[in-house]
Amino acid sequence: MTSVSVSRPMLAPPDVPDTAVRVPDMSGVRLAVFTETFRPQVNGVARTLERLVQTIEAYGGAVHVFTADDPAATPEAGVTRFPSRAFWAYPQLRLAWPSAAATLDALTAFNPTLVHLATEFGMGLAGRAAARTLGVPIVSSYHTNFTAYAKHYRLGALARPGWKYLRWFHSAAKGTFCPTQAVVTDLEAQGFTRCAVWSRGVDSQRFSPRHRRPLWRARAGAWDDTLLVTYVGRLAAEKGLDVALEAVRLAAEQRPAQIRMLVVGDGPGEAEAKAMAADCVHFAGRLEGDALQEAYASGDVFIFPSTTDTFGNVMLEAMASGLPVLGADVGPTREVLAQGGGWLVPPGRAAAFAALLVRLVDDRATLQRAREEALVVAATRDWDAVWARLFSAYRAIQELR
Repeated sequence: MTSVSVSRPMLAPPDVPDTAVRVPDMSGVRLAVFTETFRPQVNGVARTLERLVQTIEAYGGAVHVFTADDPAATPEAGVTRFPSRAFWAYPQLRLAWPSAAATLDALTAFNPTLVHLATEFGMGLAGRAAARTLGVPIVSSYHTNFTAYAKHYRLGALARPGWKYLRWFHSAAKGTFCPTQAVVTDLEAQGFTRCAVWSRGVDSQRFSPRHRRPLWRARAGAWDDTLLVTYVGRLAAEKGLDVALEAVRLAAEQRPAQIRMLVVGDGPGEAEAKAMAADCVHFAGRLEGDALQEAYASGDVFIFPSTTDTFGNVMLEAMASGLPVLGADVGPTREVLAQGGGWLVPPGRAAAFAALLVRLVDDRATLQRAREEALVVAATRDWDAVWARLFSAYRAIQELR
């Protein structure tokens, strides 16, 4: 196997939340969120927005979500859904194009003090127009690396006009919130203004090594002396799962019966992933709640080969569960691992990932130290500190109205 060096991140994080800051009272804030994705969908954006809604309400504010309908959704207070269709290139994503009149009527009825545009498609456009008509201040957030997605879905010709459109869309916002400083830097290079970091945290009570279960390891064919490599996320082309599967295959060839892989998630690339997976890979499907927590904690290392994610919430969940991360060496992942808790591997290099896996099979002391380090890093990623910064920005923008 070709020898390729990997690195341990030793950088100081560029924008770590101040955990001493208190979450401000949100009484008087009436936040309207426009998004294409929301529960019951399971992805990083939907889960972050769900937590945002819960936290705003817990601190005295009011929230109303305007989103696309979903066949699995049930009616609920505080959520208005508009007719939608599955996006042809990614059927799990539903796009809605509500009329201007319907959106304006619904937003007027809620009487918001602030509008947050979380996606740039039909829902975001509708919310943008209605908020400007009502004179309500707008903030936006940037969650998706659209140029990378365009490449993976053979829509590369749209990349250049796409940046022009995104600049125009976010120009209406008094602040555009990005998951990492790396994303802020990328957007500013494209001419975006008023960008700031809205980081992510992790619930270390929910995700914890105490949820480790021998049953989950047995399901994956892993025992005490097996290195169980875990992947959690969408099964899609842009996630780099092919790199992870190839890395595990290469490593397992060198250490037969000592390496297994647990894949958690579903998506449009599921059939292709299963077709290329080695016999040592177990697909668990989409998991939630206790099953997800146990699946995380029952692994030994977490593999995150994506070069397109703007944050990768799953990395924090894995570290809180006691799993160090093997991540592709790209800006957002580098930033998440800046305090340690894993290794950075050359992007797209399955052989480099495999070499590190073999090393960890042979060097359990290094693995144990990395597990302990991951737990320490996860403990610093406090959600309250994240909300304190975001909500302070919300209040400042609302008061400038």
